[in-house]
Amino acid sequence: MIKITSDSTCDLNRLTEERGIGIMPLNVILDTKVYRDGVDISPADIFAFVEKTKMLPKTSAPAIEDFHDFFSRELETSDELIHFSISAKASVSHSCAAAAAKEFGGRVRVIDSQALSTGQGLLVMKAADMRDEGRSAAEIEEAVNALRPRVNTSFVPDRLDYLYKGGRCSRMEMYGANILKIHPLIDMKEGQLGVKKKYRGKMTMCIRSYIEDLRKEYPSYDKTRCFVTHSCADAELVSLAKDMVASLFDFDEVIETVAGSVITGHCGRNTLGVLFIHD
Repeated sequence: MIKITSDSTCDLNRLTEERGIGIMPLNVILDTKVYRDGVDISPADIFAFVEKTKMLPKTSAPAIEDFHDFFSRELETSDELIHFSISAKASVSHSCAAAAAKEFGGRVRVIDSQALSTGQGLLVMKAADMRDEGRSAAEIEEAVNALRPRVNTSFVPDRLDYLYKGGRCSRMEMYGANILKIHPLIDMKEGQLGVKKKYRGKMTMCIRSYIEDLRKEYPSYDKTRCFVTHSCADAELVSLAKDMVASLFDFDEVIETVAGSVITGHCGRNTLGVLFIHD
């Protein structure tokens, strides 16, 4: 039996339980108190903390020993384990997990998703699909590694306040963007986030342009599933995105998920992304 596990940053919400996916929470630190992503902290707690302190929460990866304990528990009911981590360029979570995996004699495989949020989640779900089809751990690892460059991990933030506080843009860029209503398209390539394009105007107009651009850029794609993932975005914005994806694409299912505390802590409220695997 093969067990699929992931960092909490995969943002799969209820799907982890439905598909039997084990989750290793990353840490979120508010002031001096440490919380576990998805366990004892929510995005609402993040917003309240930032509003009160004007500071971003800090995040950290579990220690090697924590991963060792996690893998040990998961292997009690499985023969092999495939673990997915947030991009190694975004966190040391991957290196900690890989170090812990060495103690299990090849029974644990650790994959750098080279993504985050449901970009990572897409690979986790593909692995679960292949597990259910009876594929071997080696086959699953090879297949998902080949898929990594084809994952569209992108999103559009409403405001740049959180990105500025996190050192990802300058004060001038933040003020200019907020005044001029500029919303950057943040895209991930080879595990690294960067600005791909800039939209201007109301958030609804920018999301419309963003999804239209995705359709033009990726005319051929894996139709299995698409994620519309957001950080507690306005209901109107989420409905617009889901309706547009349903109209412009032909996915078997379009799944809405809400980003966890780690991802939310870096991008802020009302950020939205449409994520899928392209050909």
